[in-house]
Amino acid sequence: MELFFLCSIALVFFLSLPFLYLFYRHNSTRGYKLPPGSMGWPVVGESLEFFSTGWKGYPEKFIFDRLKKYKPSQVFKTSIFGEQVAILCGATGNKFLYSNENKLVQAWWPKSVDKIFPAATQHSSIEEARTMRKLIPLFLKPESLQRYIPIMDTIATRHMESGWEGKDKVEVFPLAKRYTFWVACRLFLSIEDPVHVAKFADPFNEIAAGIISIPIDLPGTPFHKGIKSSKIVRKELRAIIKQRKLDFADGKASPTQDILSHMLLTSTEDGKFMNEMDIANKILGLLIGGHDTASASCTFIVKFLAELPHIYEEQMEIANSKKPGELLNWEDIQKMKYSWNVACEVMRLAPPLQGGFREAISDFMYNGFQIPKGWKLYWSANTTHLNPECFPEPQKFDPSRFDGSGPAPYTFVPFGGGPRMCPGKEYARLEILVFMYHIVKRFKWEKVLPNEKVIVNPMPIPEHGLPVRLFPHPQTAVA
Repeated sequence: MELFFLCSIALVFFLSLPFLYLFYRHNSTRGYKLPPGSMGWPVVGESLEFFSTGWKGYPEKFIFDRLKKYKPSQVFKTSIFGEQVAILCGATGNKFLYSNENKLVQAWWPKSVDKIFPAATQHSSIEEARTMRKLIPLFLKPESLQRYIPIMDTIATRHMESGWEGKDKVEVFPLAKRYTFWVACRLFLSIEDPVHVAKFADPFNEIAAGIISIPIDLPGTPFHKGIKSSKIVRKELRAIIKQRKLDFADGKASPTQDILSHMLLTSTEDGKFMNEMDIANKILGLLIGGHDTASASCTFIVKFLAELPHIYEEQMEIANSKKPGELLNWEDIQKMKYSWNVACEVMRLAPPLQGGFREAISDFMYNGFQIPKGWKLYWSANTTHLNPECFPEPQKFDPSRFDGSGPAPYTFVPFGGGPRMCPGKEYARLEILVFMYHIVKRFKWEKVLPNEKVIVNPMPIPEHGLPVRLFPHPQTAVA
């Protein structure tokens, strides 16, 4: 009887923990004038609704429904990822967060990211940014990226020959991922053998799905698969790192051939070099960032180009100016002005980066509300991208929005903004334009599923991979 009584008390205690935690959190902000909103259910908060709107193809609904309900505050509170979160909306919210980086807010990642990238958040955002700037001082600068254009061009040619040409129908999304991952492997690790690239391409898909997922580490969940796959990839990366060290010893590797060589040979301020696991984690992060978002953009470019014939004029003019076997160069990329406007409009309607998190490093006021220290902040691209005040007729596809000086500041944010703007923006631009050039000069196409559903998990993905029928141009069918 006594044992039963003690077990009953223990059970009640553990079942009460989530409510005791919520009670503590609620009382820790008592007296604050918090933004309007609801924290949802105990423990899970509003996470399920936050995710489910993306799975259903309407990621903006979660935020827009609350914006309408709490109008005109332009900020509301919620609970997602087990955290108290204030969501700042519109260009004003973007400007505030981007402008106060490392002043009032700092970078923050959900726990799912900590598990998949165990070394990603050991340092402050300032220290991390300083480390990465030292590691890749020239790698992502526009003038340095110019020499990668011919490499991207060569890989795109091989990719088209192996995955597109001779096919009546293809699924665009998996092919786009193969292309961007191939490019990333070549430029970051000097790996270009398709068999070697394919060896650890599949695990990356599960890593991406697990990064922004409900952090439940049970078999079968995206989070569990992401953790498992990250271990597989890190093991492969460590083998590559060990081989590169041997190649250096034998004089077979160049100090400037890729980012891996640079990481191996660059010491910190105190003269220490990164260990293999730290390098593997950073390379893993670069490979994710260097291919996943760009592949989503390439996919949706194909989706919209099926309905937009004007792009052919610009790209075919460039193709016709090239001699047989001549590779693309910086001057060719600079001529693709309309093509980049198209890509920008695609990223406005289907932003590869839905938003981003920050953490309050001190109490502050915003729009008349108090944001407590330790709260998480979130900005959403859709609050401006789909806002008629920022983009008239926001659902209309109109590349001319980006003519001249383009959209107003802080309204077009597919790469984020401020000090933490995606450093690979120019890299992505080149990769996307090279892809556009190759597909446009080879094919016309039509969508097999005209109204295919788009899901967001965490990036926009056509539900069935965007199947299209290909119609090769007669003059390039054997190119």
